[in-house]
Parts: sequence; structure tokens; C-alpha cells
Amino acid sequence: MTLRMPVASLDGFGPRASMSFFMYNQDGTQAIARPFFDGQPPQPDNNASPGEVSANVLRMHMLDRQDVGTNAPSENFIYQFDEYRYLVRDEWRQVLAHDAGGRVTGGSLEALTDAFAEGREIKVAIAGLCAELSEDPEHAVRHELMVHCGPGYYETESKRFAVGAQPTVRVAPASPMRYASRAWDFGWLLPRTDGTVFSWLCDPFTLQFHKSEGRYPIRWFVL
Repeated sequence: MTLRMPVASLDGFGPRASMSFFMYNQDGTQAIARPFFDGQPPQPDNNASPGEVSANVLRMHMLDRQDVGTNAPSENFIYQFDEYRYLVRDEWRQVLAHDAGGRVTGGSLEALTDAFAEGREIKVAIAGLCAELSEDPEHAVRHELMVHCGPGYYETESKRFAVGAQPTVRVAPASPMRYASRAWDFGWLLPRTDGTVFSWLCDPFTLQFHKSEGRYPIRWFVL
């Protein structure tokens, strides 16, 4: 969940300015990472939680915690919901796939740009984008990062199309996924149909941003 600012039940926002990067796995494990934005000094309380909910709440089973007292705490846990379901829209349709060099392996650029011109929503699946967060990037779990996108940009002469992704959380690839110390970050992406992905990512501990770019296989979907 990449767009969540913490709320206190239905009574307004939580006490500290932050994001709440919740993560839900199909095996029932859950996790949260919370970069704080309010500039408060580190909290020395070893019982501090990145969530507003105490770890001893009924139904909450803590698995592990990382970086408590820093600007970017995270934790993995199981909360025993009465019911645990995924609600999924299955109308997304892949219209283009290409390798890291931009060579088309499925669909077409025209199908993507036509859908964009019709005002369709766009989602991308970028292969390998999180590998560098692994302890051994060369042997990282094969993965795709899928993210919903917003504004699109099309150069009619160069035939290049790019989209600005919604805020994105990168996590070291694993199954199931978990937060670990120094193994996640967040920021913004600008993927392009020649395989280039521009990244503007934030170190959650320092809140310092840095820019980078790389080449990746990408699949493009429209709704």
C-alpha cells in the first residue's frame, strides 16, 4: 500500500507525519514500514512500534522488528483477521512487452499509445528492479515490480512513450516478502518504452533523494 498516510481509526490522521507502507502476503503474514517526515529526534523506546497499534494488542503476533527508534522502523507480523481476502480487478490487459533494450516481445507500441489517447489507465510490470536490495543481487529472486501509473508522455517523432508511476516501494525480493533493515526504499519511477527506467528514490533513514537510471524488461497493461 503505497498511498497511505496513517489514520487513527475514523477520527482523523495519526499522531506523526509519515507514510504507512503496509504489505500483505498470501500466506497471511503482513508487514509495515514507516518513514517519518516530522523531523522528530529518534525515539529510544525499544517498545516503540512503527504502527499506532501496540504489539500486545489481541490478535497481533509480532514476528520481528527492525530499526526501532530510527526514522524508518519496520516490522513483520500476523494479525488474525476474521476474514482475509483479495479483491482484484481482472480487466487489465497487456498491450506491450519489451526487453531491456526496448525490443518488442509482445503487443505493440501503437496499442499502448492508442489506449493512452483514449484516457485508459496504465500499469507497468518492471522485471528485476529490486534486485540491488538483495544481499546477493546477482542471484536475487526473479521478480517484477508492478505499479499503477499516472501522467503519460509521448514523443511522436522518436516514438518513445513514458509514464510517471505512483509512489513506489521497493523491497528486497523474497517469497514471502518481508521488510528487513536497509532492504527497502521508496520514491518515484519514470519507465519508458525503450527499456529505460528513471528512478528518483528516497533513503528512508535520511530522507535524502537520489536519481538513477537503468534498463529493464517491462510489460505494459491498460484498463
